[in-house]
Amino acid sequence: MSVWKNLGEHEVYSNPWLRINLADVELPDGRHLDHYLMRLRPVALATVVNERDEVLLLWRHRFITDTWGWELAAGVVEAGESLEAAAAREMLEETGWRPGPLQHLLTVEPSNGLTDALHHVYWSTSAEYVGHPEDDFESERREWVSLARVLELVAKGEVRSANAVAALLLLHHMRLG
Repeated sequence: MSVWKNLGEHEVYSNPWLRINLADVELPDGRHLDHYLMRLRPVALATVVNERDEVLLLWRHRFITDTWGWELAAGVVEAGESLEAAAAREMLEETGWRPGPLQHLLTVEPSNGLTDALHHVYWSTSAEYVGHPEDDFESERREWVSLARVLELVAKGEVRSANAVAALLLLHHMRLG
């Protein structure tokens, strides 16, 4: 079994959002290499699929990649907050919809060769519109999008984030087969 071993790491930089560490890694053949990695807080995401098989999405711009795409409401889990509570909070803040009972859909590692980030995706079959989103600056618009369009949107590159692609493809499969 070929296993890379982390023999230890030290912090190079940190802030409230992330830590950048340098690890001493032993390769299976005994060689060593320095490997930079990011340690990140967990992220929770949430969406709703309604009775018409429409999913609640956000259309937003990401300045880092200068791209637009459909995403799920998402954010960092605060200290002492459960994953499910964080997912519900983010959905309400970013969409104005309070989800009904949430179910865990999946957990993904979007870039496990560089970070230890875990993205925990939740979904519900009901939601209550509470009002205009508190964090409306996070997206240009929020829309109910037909799950039947998911494959087309992913293929066209309109869903760009790995967590949203994985979640939407799984929801499409679960609801539409």
